[in-house]
Amino acid sequence: MQAAITVTPAQLPEVLLHVAVVRPVFLWGAPGIGKSSLVRAFAESLGLECVTLLGTQLAPEDLIGVPQIVDGRSRFAPPLSIARDGPYCLFLDELNASTAEVQKAFYSLILDRRIGEYELPPGSVVIGAGNRATDNALARPMASALVNRLVHLHLRASADDWLRWASGAGIHPWVLDYLRNRPDHLWTAPPKTEEPFSTPRSWHMLSDALHSYGAGVDDEMLRVLAFGTLTAAHASTFRAFVKTIRNSFGFEAVLKGEAGWPAAPEDRDLLYFLAETFRARLVKELAADKVSASPAAKQLAHRGKALLVELAAISLEVAQIVIASDEDGRPVLPAWFLVEVTRDLPRLVAARA
Repeated sequence: MQAAITVTPAQLPEVLLHVAVVRPVFLWGAPGIGKSSLVRAFAESLGLECVTLLGTQLAPEDLIGVPQIVDGRSRFAPPLSIARDGPYCLFLDELNASTAEVQKAFYSLILDRRIGEYELPPGSVVIGAGNRATDNALARPMASALVNRLVHLHLRASADDWLRWASGAGIHPWVLDYLRNRPDHLWTAPPKTEEPFSTPRSWHMLSDALHSYGAGVDDEMLRVLAFGTLTAAHASTFRAFVKTIRNSFGFEAVLKGEAGWPAAPEDRDLLYFLAETFRARLVKELAADKVSASPAAKQLAHRGKALLVELAAISLEVAQIVIASDEDGRPVLPAWFLVEVTRDLPRLVAARA
């Protein structure tokens, strides 16, 4: 299921506060963006215990219960995990990954708030969550009868929200500083092959591993950890970023002329990282219209062309990264800057074409 209307992690608690208390909610989102932790935090904010049921680990009888004879009549005894006396938050995780039989068993629990003779205590909330089929995750079609019993919310990753949380959550400083510079690397779409990919969860895992190793982690082990948790391209640039920290070699020094582009073959990953940082700075600070550009932006454009010449002398390929279009072929940098580059650096543009 896809939707054009999404909510961020910061918006979700207020939406749940008004919706989940009156109707069951289903939270859609890609793997690793924090669905489960957000639901648990919401339950805690209400003072409710969060009881989690994993749809992939359930059979229908785990919900319906097993029959027993009472006074000569059979009745189903609800499972202990569900049959609580006081209100609680029932979190149905991976609901749409469960079998059709398990999904059917959820019908009455979701719509009527009861299973067999057991009824959820007043004040309880029911929240489901799952990945989308487009995320290359385990997901089964959800029957229309179940879809129609839920209010559907679509969660998207937000770098601003995550960084605000991470600042007070003990996330490793290298991870925090890197994502402040490259918030676009917080999350990437799941790949079609079995390989690590960047999500808020995977960055948190990398942070935990870095804390465990401490300041003594060497470059080779840093490479192992980064490539074991992140998208390969992000892992490479993160490793280069750490190298800039350890060697006090940042883009600001290059921009100010205090240092040149690294030219040694063993520093090629660092060169790529600095070039991407250069590109991100141009995208962020150059105005779409030169007339409205600030003096600082015009100065950056002038200095930028000089830096492109120096970079092209080391690697034409890396220099082309700075002015490259996006994946859909659309220019990322302002047209007026690209026109000036075309005029002043024809070799670079010709090679790009």
